[in-house]
Order: sequence, then structure tokens, then C-alpha cells
Amino acid sequence: MGWSIHHKVGLIHHSPMLSCKGYTLVFTNSGKFAALLDMEGRVCHRWDYHEGISYAVLLPNGNLLVRTPLPPDFESTRGLGGSGGSIVELSWDGVKVWEHRDPWMHHDQERALTGETLYLRWEPMPADLSARVRGGYRDPQDPIHMLGDTIREVDTDGHTSGEWKIWEKLSVEEDVICPLEGRREWTHSNSLSLTNGNDFLLSFRQTSSIAIVSRETGDVTWKWGAGEISHQHHATHLDSGNILVFDNGTHSRGRAASRVIEVNPETSQIEWTYEGSPPVSFYSSYISGADRLPNGNTLICEGAHGRIFEVTRRGEIVWEFVNPFFTPDRSGENPSNSTFRVHRYAPDFPGFTGRDLDPARHANLNRVMGVM
Repeated sequence: MGWSIHHKVGLIHHSPMLSCKGYTLVFTNSGKFAALLDMEGRVCHRWDYHEGISYAVLLPNGNLLVRTPLPPDFESTRGLGGSGGSIVELSWDGVKVWEHRDPWMHHDQERALTGETLYLRWEPMPADLSARVRGGYRDPQDPIHMLGDTIREVDTDGHTSGEWKIWEKLSVEEDVICPLEGRREWTHSNSLSLTNGNDFLLSFRQTSSIAIVSRETGDVTWKWGAGEISHQHHATHLDSGNILVFDNGTHSRGRAASRVIEVNPETSQIEWTYEGSPPVSFYSSYISGADRLPNGNTLICEGAHGRIFEVTRRGEIVWEFVNPFFTPDRSGENPSNSTFRVHRYAPDFPGFTGRDLDPARHANLNRVMGVM
């Protein structure tokens, strides 16, 4: 996406007959609130949290499951994208009803139907394994213990009920770090979701690959991406069995643009692609994601620029919105509307039952955005 400091924010385009109705959950990286938008781009509800909201998903009961930013006194993962400090559950009214603190957590969290919470975390790997990991550029400051990815499951009391050390199941011959990336960590998993068979689907940014990991054994049962995708984000399993992923295209050979692809894990063939027209018009070098909507459209978050848009199967843009909420970046200086990921929830989503979603309640905020 081309950048101008004068570009329009808020709702850019809406085709009511072709778009998939619902409410879109948006936030700004490390901002202090998350908001639900209607199809006209109006705020219908918001949650505020003093520690900040780096990523959030709605639960079926209407509560918000939030990853907060890294605490200021923890140095082991400082500077790593996606680092977090806690997972917090906020009620519809913004009251904290559950919390789990772990400064090693990062990127993604998932609430299981049984009530447990799954999340990604880093942990230092043994020195001998760290030395054998291939790829990446070397630096005198490289750690002796690289960071590896682990999935941890905790119960409602915060006790660990399951753990899968993904780095123990990877291959130093196959899982090679991009030569333009450092060696502070091995794989940098940036998404965690459940497959239709209740296994784990992961996206590894450092090694440009996505993988399915058996919940029962922890083994990698499928892996794909080397030479096909580059520093991708947000892999999800579709009802068809295919996998949807945002291919950022960062450091890719001969392509300085992003795309969203749907790959068949049975054949490892790409069956659907969305690209910008021209391709260079669609590009986010980091973060970002895509969700398949109930009507077959795809909701895309071009995260670096805070651009959110919905496309049909044929690639027609039928809803487009630019995040109007800006917060300082990691340096604490430059305002940014970057957005890690967004989701849209159908009007009949259980968490909306009995809830007031009248945008008039947020008239002042919507007036500032120019949509009231």
C-alpha cells in the first residue's frame, strides 16, 4: 500500500450486497483499547485496558481474551516482535475476570472449548542445539542459548496442563533461518490455531514455513513453505481442509509484494491466491493476517499500514477500512496505526446476545472519525 500522511482513514468502501455482514474487532498495536466496528465503520463497543492490548479475540460469552505488551522490567525477550506479558480476559464491560502472567509468552493465544488456554511462549534452547541451527547472519552478540518455540496449555487456575516443546521436533537440516534474519531465536512462530482434527497449526516466520503438530505426540506431521512463501503470518485451517495464510513476501526473491494464499495440505498445491493490482499495491513487511468469512469472502489485515479489507473469491474488494487509531511505535515516538490482526464476527455470534451495539453510544468517538 502506498503511504501518504494525508491519506483517508476510516471506511473507504463498502458494497453491502457483496460483503459479509458482521462486526470487526480492531485495535492498534500496544494501544489501550479495542473496538468493535459495524459495516459502516462506526464504533459499536469498546474495551479499555490500562496495560495495553497487543492482540485480542472475542470469546463466545462476549468476553475479550487479550495479550498485553511485554512488562517494562523484563529484558530476555525485549525487542522481539510479538512479545507479551500476560493473557487477560475482560468481561463485556471491561472488568478483568481472569489473568495469566508469563513474560515469555508471545504472539497468539487460543481458548479451548474445555476452558483451557493455549499460548505460544519462548524458552532458551540447549547451547549445543543452538550452535547447530543453520542460517541467519552471525553477530558477536549472538546468544549461546537461542530461543525456541513452545506451546503451553494452562487451566483456569493458571496451572500448566500441557506443554509441547516444538523446537525438540524440528530439523536443523530442513528448518534453516533466512540469511537476512538474526540468530536470537530459531523459528519465531507468529500464529497458533487448532486444525479441524484438534492438532496445532503453526506459522514459523524465521524459516518461512507452516506446520501441523500432533497434539498427542508433539511430532510435526506436515510442513510446507520453503521456497514458496516468505515470512508469512496467520495460518488457519479451513472447513475444506485447506490452509489459509498471509504470505508477507518479505525477503522474497523477485517479489516485493504480499499475497494471501490457500494451500491444499494433501497435495501441497496453492489453490487460491489474492494479490494486489498491481501487486506492489498490497504489501505488509510484518504482522498481518487473513480470515475466511462464512460467505466465502476473505477478510485481510494489511497490518503494517492498518488497512483492513474484504475480497471476494474473484479478488474484488467489497469492504475497505483504514485504522484511524494511532499510538506511538516501539520507540515511543512515531505514531502508528499498525494492527497485528483483525477478526469479524457474525451478527448472530453468541457473545452479542442481549448486548447493546448501538453506535450512538459512541457518538463522540465516531464523530471524530467522521462517521456520525
